[in-house]
Amino acid sequence: MRRTVEYQDGKITLIDQTVLPGTLRYIEITDVEGTAAAIRDMIVRGAPAIGATGAAGMAIAARYSSAASSIELLGDLRAAAVLLNATRPTAVNLAWGIDRMLSEATKAANDGSESDAIVSRLDALAGRLLDEDEEINRALGQHGAQLLANDSGVLTHCNAGALACVGYGTALGVIRAAVESGKTIRVYSDETRPRLQGMKLTCYELMQDGIDVTLIADNMAASLMRAGKIQAVVVGADRIAANGDTANKIGTYSVAVAARYHSIPFYVAAPMSTIDMNLENGEGIPIEERSDEEVTHIDGIRIAPTGVKTINPSFDVTPAELVTAIITEKGIAYPPYNWKLT
Repeated sequence: MRRTVEYQDGKITLIDQTVLPGTLRYIEITDVEGTAAAIRDMIVRGAPAIGATGAAGMAIAARYSSAASSIELLGDLRAAAVLLNATRPTAVNLAWGIDRMLSEATKAANDGSESDAIVSRLDALAGRLLDEDEEINRALGQHGAQLLANDSGVLTHCNAGALACVGYGTALGVIRAAVESGKTIRVYSDETRPRLQGMKLTCYELMQDGIDVTLIADNMAASLMRAGKIQAVVVGADRIAANGDTANKIGTYSVAVAARYHSIPFYVAAPMSTIDMNLENGEGIPIEERSDEEVTHIDGIRIAPTGVKTINPSFDVTPAELVTAIITEKGIAYPPYNWKLT
């Protein structure tokens, strides 16, 4: 399987995650509007993956701009940034990737670079950011692997694997690194309603790698904890506030509460780019609301009574006091968080 996100010569190639696990399909994008649609419609999803895709979208915006000057090019890039940032509000990595590209373009323009040179610099930076993501995840995995005991059961929620990143994964990167080190790990994957990313994506990834995985319904987790089958929980994150409050896929908070009651460590695995130092706590994290149909339908088939009311927040916030530690590429952070990791 290729990397989730590729960028080369003005073309983004993505794994279409809306058709997994039944079909492995790649799509190619060469315009900003298509990039925004792919993020919004969750063809690509996962905070690091959409950050990388947003960065590549900015490179495409520069490459295909008709601007006659560097000043006009910056205007086109700012417009592209607005369009891309509006697609998914919760994951801070999206804005991080876009801002990296916009800052590079601004610096180049201020240095006197012409439009062609700016395009080349953005192309190169987009490629570097994709490579960096995989390198970061592998480093993160090595740090986190030490927290998982041999011959243990690990619960994960949603998908924070290679499909949520450019490659390797965050929460699943920790699990992969533990398995690669020789440890026996039994993974329990919550199905993760309403989009079923745990069932469709996490199970698919781990089975592809030959890692022991068992699919469970979302409401089974606490029972398995009580039965002694789970020794640790590892999840990803879409945004982490400065105090350690963590936004992740809806249902994560429930898992964290159950883990605390059963004295099971609850770990969050995420790159440093997921930490939003501008937010003191999780109250300021914007929570994306998605369509009713995601709750009332599965794969286009209605399963709920017609006309029933729904709510569909895509994420919830787990308070920092329920998080045992946060695993990053710089090391493992424990409360109280000062983020001065080396």
